[in-house]
Amino acid sequence: MLRTEVLVVGGGTGGVAAALTAARAGAQTVLVSETPWLGGMLTSAGVAAPDGNELMAWQTGLWGEFLRAIAQRQPGGLDHAWVSFFTFEPKVAADLFAEWIKATPNLTWIGGDLPQAVLRQGDRVFGVEFTSLTIYAQITIDATELGDLLALGEIPYRWGWEWQAETQEPSAPPAPTPLTQTYPVQAPTWIVVLQDYGEGATAPEIPPSPLWDEHKFSGAWAGYDPQHFLNYGRLPRNRFMLNWPQQGNDYGVGLERLVGSPEARQAFCQEARWHAQDFACYIQRHLGRRYGLAEDTFPRFPGSLGGGAYALHPYYRESRRLIGLTTIQEQDILPNAPAPLDAQGHYTGIAIGNYPNDHHYPGMELPLMPKSIRWGGRWTGTPFVIPYTSLIPQGVEGFLVAEKNISVTHIANGATRLQPLVMGIGQGAGWLAATAIRQGKSLHQLVGALDLKPLIQECRQAIFPFFNLPPQHPQWEAWQLQTLNTFDPTVPLLPEVAIAQPTPMTVTAEMQTIRGEFVKSGEQAYQLRTDQRLWPLVTLHPTVNDRLQTYRDGQLITVTGFMNPYAPWIRVEHVV
Repeated sequence: MLRTEVLVVGGGTGGVAAALTAARAGAQTVLVSETPWLGGMLTSAGVAAPDGNELMAWQTGLWGEFLRAIAQRQPGGLDHAWVSFFTFEPKVAADLFAEWIKATPNLTWIGGDLPQAVLRQGDRVFGVEFTSLTIYAQITIDATELGDLLALGEIPYRWGWEWQAETQEPSAPPAPTPLTQTYPVQAPTWIVVLQDYGEGATAPEIPPSPLWDEHKFSGAWAGYDPQHFLNYGRLPRNRFMLNWPQQGNDYGVGLERLVGSPEARQAFCQEARWHAQDFACYIQRHLGRRYGLAEDTFPRFPGSLGGGAYALHPYYRESRRLIGLTTIQEQDILPNAPAPLDAQGHYTGIAIGNYPNDHHYPGMELPLMPKSIRWGGRWTGTPFVIPYTSLIPQGVEGFLVAEKNISVTHIANGATRLQPLVMGIGQGAGWLAATAIRQGKSLHQLVGALDLKPLIQECRQAIFPFFNLPPQHPQWEAWQLQTLNTFDPTVPLLPEVAIAQPTPMTVTAEMQTIRGEFVKSGEQAYQLRTDQRLWPLVTLHPTVNDRLQTYRDGQLITVTGFMNPYAPWIRVEHVV
């Protein structure tokens, strides 16, 4: 038996962030993870190509800390793919998270254990019974991949769709359809990583699984050059992360099994793992034996369906979803969404996301309201804010959520489920828990009286989504605090602030400097013509974005940045 102030159950993206933040804020914290690898979506699930929060202005809090640390650790840098600006080897990130956890005072990590029961008396949760021990806690945080504590603790939650009459969401269906009946939630993906063994080499043959049917992958890379298809999730060391939605390794057969018995979930996972194996086999048979399994990507653990080239568990896009004090709906993630407020009109934002609303239903399409804009020479998503009231359940004390299990509709989950935002949500949950303990209040007592300034000052977490104010800017904290202090709920949040000076541009040894002719092919569409080729120009830097908009077509310019031949693009960090 153990006693602690904060118990975090689940060592995924949100759980690691919650545990680190709570302990750094001074709360005695215990983190219990199912696998010996920490990081969840970013590591053990294999999605080492995170989506969203890519602009410098939203690389704040733990997400920004993670990006800076992983860039220093990953040989060859992070710019390899075209689905993300940041790809890395899962082991590099897992080692980083483990080092952070072990180096943090007040934090105990227990790996390889599963929750069996939630300890609850009346409306209060006071701990969790695991397979090998029981832990009592003042505040318990559910950071499991599928919201398992919600079910174990009989805490009200949602699973599946809401209809338009309930939410007035523009993209919600008015009634059940074949799509909603086939897919109660979004389809997970079992990630598999391939290795390019080199021209003329022969990789070991990938055998088909008991589910083999090559027709299910027909047209997987239709519309793409095969090499460009592989470079979608290219990792360092000539490896390819397969997380491909078009006739690829998304798997959605019998999704209700994910919230059924342990045996039913295991059966689903086995099928999903075989489906990934068959996709890898299909690629090898059609693109050649120079491509094989990257066998040393993931560790092998007894009883695990994954390991080797296969992730340790599926990449779950959706879980049980809390019924919280506030429910995030599609209207809250669309452009010009209202600011998140509590009943007294106080601002409640604790994390920023920006990913477009993206849903996965193999073989079927769901029309969704657009929420993308051109910025930095490319498409990105419009920003939105997560309220802390979506992490707190109705009528239950001593309990928070910190993963994809926040209080959100099925439609809005398509934008709130991404790795960087979930890290921000986890950071917010850990900070909330530590704040409640430090002040001697319940979580519900914080609502309406929560001072968000320490979240900005101590956690360096942005709560206002300004495009041109990255955390490196000397006025970052002042502008976040000033906006909070003078917040007017009747005035829409502005995407830019009138900062007195631009964000400094930097040059490092890994960057390259290129001179060429600037080509403007459209609004926020830039290229650089050199002697060798025509390069698309993109940037995450607000000052560079401003400069690119001022250049004339045909003007000779010099740019410094990262050249990615696989996307292809030059990610510009400095211009003169």
